[in-house]
Order: sequence, then C-alpha cells, then structure tokens
Amino acid sequence: MPFVTIEILEGHSQERKDEISLRVTEAIAEVAQLPKQAIWVVFQDVGADDWYVGAETVAAMKKAGKL
Repeated sequence: MPFVTIEILEGHSQERKDEISLRVTEAIAEVAQLPKQAIWVVFQDVGADDWYVGAETVAAMKKAGKL
C-alpha cells in the first residue's frame, strides 16, 4: 500500500488539497496498477516561518516581496 506524504505551506484550501490528493492517487493507481483505495495521502501543513528556501524563511521572502 503506497503512503504519500505531502508537505505544503499552510493556508491552502481543502478544495485544493482534495484536488491534489485526487490527482496523486489517480497517477499512482494507474502506474502501479493498484486500486485507489490502497493509496493513502497525508498532508502536513508547514508554517511559512518553518519553511526555508536556502537559509531564508518563506515568511521573510514574502515580506521582502521575493515571493
């Protein structure tokens, strides 16, 4: 049973997560020839202060207008 963990910046809507989960599940099911019910997807929301690009937080990058 595939178990997929997706780390994503907090703030994405449930609708967006539902769509991501659907597409990931469909892709794995097709390639691995598994039923969709055998694929688990978990989202881990990460705050912008805890997400780094290089040595700079996403929060700092947003504040500086880099994102």
